[in-house]
Amino acid sequence: FAALNGKELLEKLETNHNIDLILMDIEMPEMDGIEATERIKNKYPHIKIIMLTVFDNDENIFNAIKVGADGYLLKEVNAKDLCQGIVETMNGGAAMNPSIALKTLKLLRNPIEFERKSADEIKLTTREVEVLEQLSKGLSYNVIADNLILSPGTVRKHIENIYGKLQVHNKIEAIEKAKNNKLI
Repeated sequence: FAALNGKELLEKLETNHNIDLILMDIEMPEMDGIEATERIKNKYPHIKIIMLTVFDNDENIFNAIKVGADGYLLKEVNAKDLCQGIVETMNGGAAMNPSIALKTLKLLRNPIEFERKSADEIKLTTREVEVLEQLSKGLSYNVIADNLILSPGTVRKHIENIYGKLQVHNKIEAIEKAKNNKLI
């Protein structure tokens, strides 16, 4: 079956947990894939879970593996490799894109403590929140600058500051983290 979010998935598993494997996204409303994976693994440890996501940042990889994900594939994976990854995982292996496997090895060699900062700990200025809201609508720096009566250079600087405060590397991660922390 398919579910729109982690909460719906858990509800469906209550009625039928005779499932072999779940392809889990990370970014979902109501309950993200990391929290859903943790809950499923605690309640139904027999179910294999492969994270299938666009997010390849260290924090998501680390947190997914920490809560029990059996594999981690990027959505760019082709159908043949996805099928092979499912078979490998069902046979006791761990499906991973080569780039994810390399990041995982680096994380194991040099562990990083990732803290889930609460919205209270992340302090964005009112202007940074406005810029981030505009960015989340898919607007370009120039359009954001026009909308907020700023120069494109100032918009760039705000976005640079936002990335630093949120500890992210791109706009997708920034928007995801801001939404998860209810900043936008």
